Amino acid sequence: MGAPPNELHKGLKQRHLTMIAIGGVIGAGLFVGSGVVINSAGPAAFISYAVTGVLIIMVMRMLGEMATANPSTGSFADYARKALGGWAGFSAGWLYWYFWVIVVGFEAVAGAKVLTYWFSAPLWLLSLGLMLLMTATNLFSVKSFGEFEFWFAGIKVGAIVLFLVLGAFYIFGLWPDKSADFSNLTSQGGFMPNGTGAVFSAIVVVIFSMVGAEIATIAAAESSNPEKSIAKATNSVIARIAIFFVGSIFLLAVILPWNDNELGASPYVAAFKQMGIPAADHIMNAVVLTAVLSCLNSGLYTASRMLFVLAARREAPVQLIRVSEKGVPRNAILFSSIIGFLCVIAAAISEDGVFLFLLNSSGAIILFVYLLICVSQVILRRRTDSSTLTVKMWLFPALSILTIVGILAVLVQMGLTQSTAPQLWLSLLAWAIVIAFYLVTKARGGSVDAGERAVDAPTGSATRVLVLANQTVDATELRDELRRIDAAGSAEYFVCVPANPVDTGQAETKGAVYLWEATTAAAQQRLDYTLGSLREAGLTAEGELGDYRPLTALADAFDRFDPDRIVVSTLPPDRSVWLRNDVVDRARAEYDVPVTHVVAESVVATG
Repeated sequence: MGAPPNELHKGLKQRHLTMIAIGGVIGAGLFVGSGVVINSAGPAAFISYAVTGVLIIMVMRMLGEMATANPSTGSFADYARKALGGWAGFSAGWLYWYFWVIVVGFEAVAGAKVLTYWFSAPLWLLSLGLMLLMTATNLFSVKSFGEFEFWFAGIKVGAIVLFLVLGAFYIFGLWPDKSADFSNLTSQGGFMPNGTGAVFSAIVVVIFSMVGAEIATIAAAESSNPEKSIAKATNSVIARIAIFFVGSIFLLAVILPWNDNELGASPYVAAFKQMGIPAADHIMNAVVLTAVLSCLNSGLYTASRMLFVLAARREAPVQLIRVSEKGVPRNAILFSSIIGFLCVIAAAISEDGVFLFLLNSSGAIILFVYLLICVSQVILRRRTDSSTLTVKMWLFPALSILTIVGILAVLVQMGLTQSTAPQLWLSLLAWAIVIAFYLVTKARGGSVDAGERAVDAPTGSATRVLVLANQTVDATELRDELRRIDAAGSAEYFVCVPANPVDTGQAETKGAVYLWEATTAAAQQRLDYTLGSLREAGLTAEGELGDYRPLTALADAFDRFDPDRIVVSTLPPDRSVWLRNDVVDRARAEYDVPVTHVVAESVVATG
């Protein structure tokens, strides 16, 4: 049997997912970028983080509602497709992939800059070294990704917890030779020295430091119990944001004056120095490096899984759904990694040109994705019996609508802020390009002229008939054609059903980790039913599942069966992926036996 590629392995354990969920929202942006936020918003910066945290919590709750109902590696791309149509699923998938491959390149450069604190080496060389390390980690197995992420996230979480404990001792007067002191909250120009507007404007910067919480819903699809894992991750996001973000920023605002110059460089180093902790710079640089590697590791993982799902939906090259013996989407990882390498090269040769353009063009993309998530939840919730949902959005639809309004407000604020306006407009340009690619992809699906639907094979009695079909395997038109070419019922039949996610309809409903299992089951069911029907009619019939690529499946079956007639059954041109890829014409060119093309009008396409 021409089996489909190996399935993605369910190699992530609950402890991996727990730490991915906890550490997913803790990136280098918190350790470095928070100082810039405090400098601009003042002591009230923790309010900026609290408001942003509420927004992220709402998005995660909505995503959790949909993900527990239908766990999928493509999660929000699938939900957007179901709720809003193909353009939305295509957009969400490709935009999210683009966002993360740019992040991978950026984090590789950021990690290299941290390493230069200890090592004197070219920035590009260190960046490439980090990229190679994380690519190898992801290629080895999903378990290796989980283990690396478990320890990376553990170090990040441990550093924050240590800071929270020591910082609390310091501000409450439990520190040696230190009394309780909260004067920094008001002594340097007041609680909001730059006004209320500065507090809310800071949300534009803060929101990007919290990106990553949604990775847990993607990773959960490669666990043994995705529904439980997703529910746990979404329910715990409140505590994680409240403690790690709001809590630590509040401590920073109390320990240091908001206008301290050292805050902008590295706020946690400055705080540890203020507290008199030795080697603070080395300790925190090591933590920041870990945070960067964690983001690079999870970014490459996330980008590859999204690309895998896009390929399964025929929205990316089909070769990208190939899975290695270790159960990882090798081609998708390598392709995403190559784009990351190119970003590193761009940073080396044109940091203020090409690289800056790439960063700006991805700046608002995550907000576009979050917006699609929210709108999808509102639509899908109205189509779903709420009593069947494990996780539900609170106060639906009021909070869902308020979250949508909040995201739109952040986008408007980006457009009105001089420093972030280029990011918004270039991100909109990136979205427009993605939509254009979607229209081209869709147009190609209907590009086969109706006159090419079927070409009758030369007349003559067939004795060995090879049938290549999938959705149409039991179509009336196919059965009629078989009766026509073998009126005496004396031929031998060999039925080949390519085990393809799109053709079997599984690409629209299953996440990557379940894709091949469900595809094989659906294709086998079709094959068994058809062979049974032919045998009940007194015909000699055998068959097999074929490779997910129709032409490869046909070649394997041809070599095994040695037919004197081939029958290829497809959907009509406006719905046929096979015709888009010239399966019939290429079969006619390849084989020296008659090839009959049957168009099955009576079949409702499922993929």
